[in-house]
Amino acid sequence: MSAMPPLPMLVTGIAGVPGYNAFHHFRRLYGDSVIGIRQSSMWPLHGEGIVACDVDDQQAIDRLWDKYRFGSLLNCSGTCRLKSCELDPAMAHRVNVVGTENMMRAAARHSARVIHLSIDLVFAGREHGAYLESEMPDPVTVYGAKMVEAEQLVTVLNPDACVLRISLPMGISFNGHAGAIDWIASRFKQGKPATLYFDEVRTPKYTDCMNRLYERLFVEPIRGLYHAGGPRRLSLYEIAQIVNVVGGYDPSLLMGCPRADAGPIPPRAGNVTLNSDKLATALGHHPFDPWPYHEELVPQDREWHLHSERMNGSTDHVRRWLYQNPAAPGFVPPSRNQLWGGARFGDHD
Repeated sequence: MSAMPPLPMLVTGIAGVPGYNAFHHFRRLYGDSVIGIRQSSMWPLHGEGIVACDVDDQQAIDRLWDKYRFGSLLNCSGTCRLKSCELDPAMAHRVNVVGTENMMRAAARHSARVIHLSIDLVFAGREHGAYLESEMPDPVTVYGAKMVEAEQLVTVLNPDACVLRISLPMGISFNGHAGAIDWIASRFKQGKPATLYFDEVRTPKYTDCMNRLYERLFVEPIRGLYHAGGPRRLSLYEIAQIVNVVGGYDPSLLMGCPRADAGPIPPRAGNVTLNSDKLATALGHHPFDPWPYHEELVPQDREWHLHSERMNGSTDHVRRWLYQNPAAPGFVPPSRNQLWGGARFGDHD
């Protein structure tokens, strides 16, 4: 794409999967014109263009914007840790709502172009999913409720913003255990069981596809709320089956259960798949290839991973087939383990 977004650009929440991958994507395109921020406590995540700044610190946010005068904002910040949000609603509000308000006020003051990421978990789930943008949110978690509040703030403070409700961004994480792929794989790598739910169903997509969508929307902006789910529906259990087989892990480590057996905290949503036809209509095409791209990697039943050929599963296959869209592979950023040879950082990151 020859046209460029308004620069400089700010990418928030780069400790998370969508922010981490988007930051590296845009840095490769626009170099020093792209800045990424992460929370102060995430000190291992550092490097060129990375700034420590807590989104709930209004004065720090204002200083950052006054220094760089950003023309574009990709807002990926917030905490998606379901249990932490349930146990500490004040923290969830501070990070997901107050942080969004601080960022949106600064963006409005500088007339920046805004893309804000929300989540499919603003819905409780129903038998067939396929939620439309026009349907009323009914979250079952504190996290989902706070994301609804954040959406409302964006609409009020930045009426020209594009709000994308996403679902399970499939890409690498910096800390090696954030996001669906890395969390599941980290359990299997350690020889530990992973229990996933048969009836929590999502519409995942590659971060490659997401990054190219942001790139287009910064150049050809659309306003309002859009669902941005992938075309393939998968349960969390099916996703774990895929990771297990592609990575070549011990199939006996994968456990499954209904979400009702998960316990009261955190509550689990059901089928929250998204209908993304509105976004496809606005763009003139569907922006996401299915995850996983290869049809033969889609489980056929709950014992598929036990009986399928192992395909010589490996970490390299995970990288090439699950982190990247094989049809149009993008850059996979290095994880902390790749940078530091397996150095660890506590679970509080």
